[in-house]
Amino acid sequence: MVKEDMIFKVAWYYYMEGMTQQQISELLDISRMKVVSFLEQARQEGMVQFKVRSEQGNRIKLEKMIIEKYGLEDAYIVPTSPDNINKSIAKAAAQYINEKLKEDDFINIGYGETISYTLHYLLSYLEKKVSFISLAGGVSVYANALIGSSQQRNSFNPADIYLIPSPLILSTPELAETFCKEKSVKNIMDMTQSSDYTIIGIGALNRDATIYKEGHISDSDLRVLERKGAIGDILSQFYDKDGNILDVELHKRLISVKLDTLKEKKNVIGIAGGPGKLPSMHAALISGIVDILITDEESAQALLDQY
Repeated sequence: MVKEDMIFKVAWYYYMEGMTQQQISELLDISRMKVVSFLEQARQEGMVQFKVRSEQGNRIKLEKMIIEKYGLEDAYIVPTSPDNINKSIAKAAAQYINEKLKEDDFINIGYGETISYTLHYLLSYLEKKVSFISLAGGVSVYANALIGSSQQRNSFNPADIYLIPSPLILSTPELAETFCKEKSVKNIMDMTQSSDYTIIGIGALNRDATIYKEGHISDSDLRVLERKGAIGDILSQFYDKDGNILDVELHKRLISVKLDTLKEKKNVIGIAGGPGKLPSMHAALISGIVDILITDEESAQALLDQY
């Protein structure tokens, strides 16, 4: 057998048949060192060419461009789902976060539908012991996701969930201020300062917003916020097209960690996608709050093309 044929055989068995170097050595009756040498020659002579699947390569390029455009630490972009985009992005977020987590990490959790989906999926993957801390009141959104998932996983310890024991919004600023001084509330808010990761959703100013669907704000509230220049929200705190947090009375009635505080934290993961959220996503990304973006391919491309 001529040398070129031998090199081709070694490359074929290794890359196409999935055989180990030892198996090829025994099959062709040559040393392992010779197998290694032939594989290197196959690459150098162009017998073996590595190609990344184009669609995956495009997403990696998009991630790099999004990171550079917004000065992010990281981005994770997945194919756009034709069905439920929130669930698709949430599943991707859960996979990403699960890979990053270490034993005994603390994770701050935001407010909204996408975050609930993310927690549900994350707890189905989770093998490490971690703790979750809520960034805002309104425990039912978190509890339904966390308790439902923990019941599926006997190893999950409900004691590792720390939820602020209050509504999301109170009737007056004075009442909210009093609640925030309560020891049970203050202790959990203090815990959020030492977390390893923070997971937040990015909301749009429309009737699909969780804060609207749950009845916390009305149509007239939406109109008032729109006149004030609101374009989106994080943790039910609204900001304008330039990412500036608005000075509105609603914010004073919230039981929530403030967005200015999040700007000082590392590993803040923003999860959002869809054409209706593009303006709010762009504003959130230029605000300096988000360090890591998880979104879908079409949304990422639109952010690059339209802003």
